[in-house]
Formats: sequence, structure tokens, C-alpha cells
Amino acid sequence: MAREVFTDVAGLRVRHLEEGRGAAVVFLHGASLGSSADVWAANLDDFAARGFRAIAPDLPGFGLSDDSADHSVAFRTAFVPRFLDALALDSANVVGHSQSGRIAVGLALKQPDRVAKIVVVGTASMLPPLADAAGTRSDDAEGDEGGSKETTLEDARRMLEANVFDRTLVTDAAVELRHRMSTGRNFAAFVARQGAKRGKSGGESQPLWQRLAEVNVPMRLIYGRQDRAAEKRVELARSRYPGLDIHLVDRCGHLVQWDVRERFAALVSDFLKP
Repeated sequence: MAREVFTDVAGLRVRHLEEGRGAAVVFLHGASLGSSADVWAANLDDFAARGFRAIAPDLPGFGLSDDSADHSVAFRTAFVPRFLDALALDSANVVGHSQSGRIAVGLALKQPDRVAKIVVVGTASMLPPLADAAGTRSDDAEGDEGGSKETTLEDARRMLEANVFDRTLVTDAAVELRHRMSTGRNFAAFVARQGAKRGKSGGESQPLWQRLAEVNVPMRLIYGRQDRAAEKRVELARSRYPGLDIHLVDRCGHLVQWDVRERFAALVSDFLKP
């Protein structure tokens, strides 16, 4: 069972879950309301059993970690090397789910010496968008799931069920935990992130999906076939980047690591092996 650790990271009290010994793998959760390291809790044992040191932090503003004054993805990207420093790690493998796939790719582009290999899981913004009938592009709102009011238990259940193929995985305990991580200061941090996003002028000069060929760190992308038009967009990515290491897994929604736990562990661990 993973142990819970609290560490000072550049002045922030940060919680992470950890299990196993070996090459370090940092698992980054997404940014939707209620996200936390706990989304990986059931997976850490699988990687520890395969000879890895599996580490899953609550990013700032999530779970039981302190919030920061900066609510941007750029800050959370810069946070990861600081977290590695706090754990005395020169580098690590990084697995990023949903919005955190952008963090993994951003690190690979900007600080490739800090990441050995990266795995992107269910990150819509890493795939070419589909044009709708009017010729406009689909909008990736990954990490924006959440309302203008604190969630109820039933809201938390609906959000989880919308992200899995197998709804039996959404247990009462999972719902209660998600709800607990969605309220109070975590809800306030979510509102602050939304406000920061609305107030941001402009954006990335070039979408990261257009820069995948620039990533020199070994990279694997994994998507659930039943997740948000993923199948068509994965095919677009394959046509644009024929050499891309990308996998489309059947009977999976957005939470691939929940829907096909063993398959996910095999796909990631086989890739991360030296």
C-alpha cells in the first residue's frame, strides 16, 4: 500500500503518494475539479511490483497540497522539477494524465534533462483537432470539468461516471473521495484557475500537438477509444506523425488507468524499461 508523504517544495507543503523502489516514475493527475494523486492510488502497486519507484503528487491547488498564487499550467510545469529537487531526483520518468500531458510534453521540450521518458494519457490537446461543419476547430477544455458551485455527492458521481467506460469502477468510496477533494479550499482553487484562464491574454504561440516532432525525449501516447472523439483524432495524429508511438485502447474512457488497469501497467512499464 502506498505511503503518504508531505514535503516542502519551494515553500509549499506538498503531499504525495509513493510505493516501490527502482527508477522513479512521477504520475501527474489532471486538472478537473476533485483531481488528486488518489486517481493513481490503485496503479502505484502495479508499478512497484514491476520494479519502479512510483510517485504521485497532489499538484499545487489540488488534493492536500498547498495552493499557490499562480494558477497557470506553466506554474505547474515549473513545479515538477522543483518537486524532483525536493526528492533529490536529478530526473524521472513522467506520466501525465489529461491536462498534465501538456506538463509532460512541456518539460520534454524545455527541460529534457529532467525527464527520462514521458507518457501522455488521454490528453486531448496533444491530438489534432477536428473541424466541425462550420469549419471551426473543436475546443479542448481538458481540466475544466466542474461547475460554478461546490459539487454534491451526486455531481461527483456523474463526473466520474462520465470519465470511465466501466461504471462499476465508480464505487461509493471513490465518489466520496472525489467529493471531498472538490470542496472547500480545493473548490476555491478551482475557481481561481478558471478566473486566471479567462483573464489570460493570448495563449501558446503554437499548439503543443504541432510540436510533437520536436520532442527528443522518448514518448508514448495512450488514449481510450471511447474517450471524446479520440479514435478519429488519433488517426489524424498518426497520419501527421507516422512514427508517433501512440496507442488506442478499446473499452476505455478518459480514465484509462482505471478502465484497463493491467493493460495500462503493461503499456507504460514496458515502455519505461531501460
